[in-house]
Amino acid sequence: MSPVDQGSREGGNSILAALPETVMRGLRPQLEHVTLEVARVIYEPGQPIQALYFPIDAVISLVTPLEEGAIVEVATIGNEGIVGVPLGSGGAPATVRAISQVAGRCSRMNRRAFTAAAAAHRPLAELIQRYEQALFSQIAQAAACNRLHSNEARLSRWLLMSHDRVGRPEFAITQEFLAQMLGSRRATVTVSAGILQRAGLIHYRRGHMTIVDRAGLEHAACSCYNTIRAALARVAADGSN
Repeated sequence: MSPVDQGSREGGNSILAALPETVMRGLRPQLEHVTLEVARVIYEPGQPIQALYFPIDAVISLVTPLEEGAIVEVATIGNEGIVGVPLGSGGAPATVRAISQVAGRCSRMNRRAFTAAAAAHRPLAELIQRYEQALFSQIAQAAACNRLHSNEARLSRWLLMSHDRVGRPEFAITQEFLAQMLGSRRATVTVSAGILQRAGLIHYRRGHMTIVDRAGLEHAACSCYNTIRAALARVAADGSN
């Protein structure tokens, strides 16, 4: 199943969907449904993480702010994952900024309640451990991708990952935000998006992106897309074996 298909069984998030019903009965009363607008900052580096977010159709980026004001994306999280892990003992502060890149819905849970639930339920603790490993793999793969692959290939990868998470072909995103996520100049993103649009793969107009040819976009993307997707898909699959 794709991340979207898995998540449809429990409000849209694959991590929650993968948990046994006995565990979910205890978690549901602790979950609060929230809607995030575009560019909403969830937490900043150095701030304590007070809550964890389970995206449903929102997409959230983990970024590292640089001294000169630029930011570099290190991971993208959607309905396949959790925002706020790993959690250190005592609620260690965040090391990155978490910011919503595509508006949408999330389930939110208090950090202390989540930590207590993970300590009480082994299936939850094991699932979180597998997800943390997949998240670290995504961060490492993205670092290599940003260094080695073309801007068109990286943009294609980013759009495919966002498409997987929102579950619809159209979503709002500005070129300025795309440039920040890709660590490129806005002019470079404009050129790359134009190449993909002329090839009939996407349509972009006034802050709205539409995936026109999904198969063609997969062909244009670098191999990092399939590598990251496979690692994330194994998180829930490994728990069912």
